[in-house]
Amino acid sequence: MASLTIWFSALFIIIPLLFSARQKLALEKEIAVSALRCAIQLFLIGYVLQYIFASNHPVLIALLLLMMLLVATWNAARRGAGIPGIHWRIASAMIFSELVTMSLLIGTGSIKLTPQYLVPLSGMILGNAMVVSGLFLSQLKREVNSSRGEIETLLSLGATRRQAIQPVIKRVIKASMIPTFDTMKTMGLVQLPGTMTGMIIAGASPVDAVKYQIMIMFSLAAAATLSAMVLALLCYSLWYTPEGYLREQEQ
Repeated sequence: MASLTIWFSALFIIIPLLFSARQKLALEKEIAVSALRCAIQLFLIGYVLQYIFASNHPVLIALLLLMMLLVATWNAARRGAGIPGIHWRIASAMIFSELVTMSLLIGTGSIKLTPQYLVPLSGMILGNAMVVSGLFLSQLKREVNSSRGEIETLLSLGATRRQAIQPVIKRVIKASMIPTFDTMKTMGLVQLPGTMTGMIIAGASPVDAVKYQIMIMFSLAAAATLSAMVLALLCYSLWYTPEGYLREQEQ
């Protein structure tokens, strides 16, 4: 029955395909490739997780988490194309946010140190950090270019590189955090998130599902904030020359 449902779910992809063709949006290939990749990747990770959960081997768990980190870093780094050394800076920010949030979750006894908890929650934390990091980089590139006069004026008045770019950094961090906070503000009113919905469908009490969802949303908010702040500390100097002047060309 489940396999039949999956095949029927492919009908949902036909709707955007037909709409794109009707409106001549030329999105048919993008939609088809995205849908195919989504299905294949989810099937593969499903079998991988089934094996890892059964084996409970720490090396396999570590390799899976490393793969998730590398993919998230690569995807976020595309928003910062042309910025030297951006990959290791993004990875460092994600690792820091992952370690802090997971340490708090495990240390407080909110979750158990098992693959069933560690892998899915790490995926959500890294995925959220990836989105925020990508938004931060793309917004920072635009803000530095549009605020060049402001930064150079502060530099000429004796401000340090960090002081001159700090107003820009504040605006960029706020902008990159908007999706996270908007989601939190409308949670339960506009959308019922995946974890909560999945637990309810599986037969759990809605109140228990809500408790887990609150814990997850708070941890995701913390991870997003930490990722943006750490990335800001690591990469703001890349917009300056070794002599301390603002770079002439967009990176």
